[in-house]
Amino acid sequence: MHHHFRLAAALLVMSTPFATVAIAKQGPAATQHQRVLTLEGGQNFRDLGGYRTTDGRQVKWRVLYRSGAMNGLTDADFAQLEARGIRTVCDFRSTSERDAAPVRWPDKNKPAVFADDYSMDRDFAGLMRPNLTGAQAADVMTEAYSKMPIRFASQYRRMFAELVAGRVPLAFNCSAGKDRTGIAAALVLTVLGVPRATVMEDYLLSNRYYDPRKGASGTAADDKTSAFMKNLPADALKKLIGVDRRYLDAAFATMRAQPGGFDGYLRDQLHLDAAAIRTLRARYLTRD
Repeated sequence: MHHHFRLAAALLVMSTPFATVAIAKQGPAATQHQRVLTLEGGQNFRDLGGYRTTDGRQVKWRVLYRSGAMNGLTDADFAQLEARGIRTVCDFRSTSERDAAPVRWPDKNKPAVFADDYSMDRDFAGLMRPNLTGAQAADVMTEAYSKMPIRFASQYRRMFAELVAGRVPLAFNCSAGKDRTGIAAALVLTVLGVPRATVMEDYLLSNRYYDPRKGASGTAADDKTSAFMKNLPADALKKLIGVDRRYLDAAFATMRAQPGGFDGYLRDQLHLDAAAIRTLRARYLTRD
């Protein structure tokens, strides 16, 4: 049933809902940038700019965005995204997720939106066992992450093709903006040369900026999911709705296990060779 995945992508215990993080650029002409966009109906909508690479460069601001579902965006939010020039959106949500929470982009300067029809009905059946423990919930999430790099390779490949072509600013999202989107963001930052520790820090920010009160889609969770959630032990709920470094590590383990290792995964699954990676770094990194 499709509520299985909305359950897994749904609620998260967070310390500060949608706090704005202002990060100043270094240098005499210091300009403040927002890590988390102040959107009325946004869900975990974040700028990937400002992260340092191993060679001392910096990811450009206002070009690469990660997010949860965008169906809750208001007219003011759409106006802000238009001002930021959002040109392309890669929506990783399943067919049922998109049908339940459609995004009604204004006709004016509407971005190109890419999405695939697929189902995740059976992916999280293991969550429905009675008396689910925190350890069992973490195991389900870890197993799911181990499959995502291959399961969503075609969608990640299309996202990177748009980035290589320079059709940006680009935003990519799923429902909560933490799992499918979390792996996508980790891939983007890693390919750009951001060190693993920083990549993990960005991934873990969903524990602060995903708002559980909005549900995975930005709307109230459906009755079945709500009823199930109320019966979950707190430790299991926290593992299901949070992010954990063990989850992302499982995804990278799958990538490294491919023929040719991580570089082989990039080449064979995402069609990113050395020339494409050089292009991405030239386009999306700056020396300040």
